[in-house]
Amino acid sequence: MTRVLTLTLNPAIDRTVTLERLEPGTVHRAQAVRDDAGGKGINVASCLADWGIPVAAAGVLGADNATAFEALFSAKGIEDRCVWVPGETRTNLKLVDAAGTTDVNLPGLILDTATLRAVRALLAEAAGPDTLTVLAGSLPAGAEPGLYAALTAELKARGARVLLDASGPALAAALAAATLPDAVKPNRHELEEWAGRPLPALADVVEAAQDLVRRGIPLVVVSLGAEGAVFVRDGEVLHAQPPTMEVASTVGAGDALVAGLVAGLCTGSSLADTARLALAFAAGKLTRSGAHLPGRERVETIAKTIEIRALTA
Repeated sequence: MTRVLTLTLNPAIDRTVTLERLEPGTVHRAQAVRDDAGGKGINVASCLADWGIPVAAAGVLGADNATAFEALFSAKGIEDRCVWVPGETRTNLKLVDAAGTTDVNLPGLILDTATLRAVRALLAEAAGPDTLTVLAGSLPAGAEPGLYAALTAELKARGARVLLDASGPALAAALAAATLPDAVKPNRHELEEWAGRPLPALADVVEAAQDLVRRGIPLVVVSLGAEGAVFVRDGEVLHAQPPTMEVASTVGAGDALVAGLVAGLCTGSSLADTARLALAFAAGKLTRSGAHLPGRERVETIAKTIEIRALTA
């Protein structure tokens, strides 16, 4: 059975503040406030645990405000493989009103050489040929842009598969490395940054994704928000579109998609079935606050409504 390990080097406590209407420069009274343990890899682990897949969460946590993470790991049976350091994990603000979500991401912990060495040792111990490792999220201060590229090489040398969900210089460095991830999941904007050009049409997105496949990445998934996602693997190109859903919160929707992708990869599903599951995870999460899935039966029902269209490879 495939073991799943997620890595979150820049986790956060997501503080969601619900407002009647966000008006810059004015005083607001919050209608509701909630804190969720977050960070991309943490969110992926949370959704996988909801689906019933055993998962370990690695990363770096500040010991001074780790209660939300401890509660999440305990409630969902997520194995804690984090390195704990003095200080506080950052807090990200999510200001939610009828118009959408406004994000304010605060600086995270600064990682020193010893902490990064401890993370690498932990990954070397935890990963092996039966492991699918998800490297997800931004890199914190103290980490070089090439860290994900280096970790990919180290993990694959141990026989693990690697799925990368990153952006900016960290993504660019990983995509330029000699050892490439087994799968990547950029969104449209991140793919445009890598390609160095706008990708306004679906055909443009497909062409850029195919460029990555030709570089040697077996699976490329590009998330497109309300337009669904494009999946490219082995000459097969699919466009998956979800149904219209009532949205409780968009926080963690992209991470839920990654979790669904991982769930499909763990079972060796076809690309079409993997796409259905990934989009069903994302659509189901939209109905919940925080990175949590509805029940399995509800997710499976949503999966049956996902429209899959084959595109010319």
